[in-house]
Amino acid sequence: MRCIIARFPFELTKSGVLESMKGIKPEPDAGETVTIGRRHYPVKQVGQVITHQDRRDFSAAEVLRAMTQLGFTCRPLPKAAPVRILSPLQQASAMLGTPVLRLTEGTGTSPHGV
Repeated sequence: MRCIIARFPFELTKSGVLESMKGIKPEPDAGETVTIGRRHYPVKQVGQVITHQDRRDFSAAEVLRAMTQLGFTCRPLPKAAPVRILSPLQQASAMLGTPVLRLTEGTGTSPHGV
């Protein structure tokens, strides 16, 4: 299959990519990954190996598109977990390791029985 990566044409085949990645140890996942064989490789690592170009010269999207067209399984960036913003009182309580006590309005009682 002919594809363009970093403005250069490449003739890629699934077997050629498998052969190129044989013996290459996957780097730690840093975002999008491509499953080649039983291993998950970062997209930029695969792009560098198959094109022999510097990782700054191409985008992950270019490599993802080519790998998907060749039939490899690609995983996108994991979704970031929502950030919970604590109030200053909650933050201080968490730092002290004590639960936040809340007074209920209108009952005239406190959680301490005062």
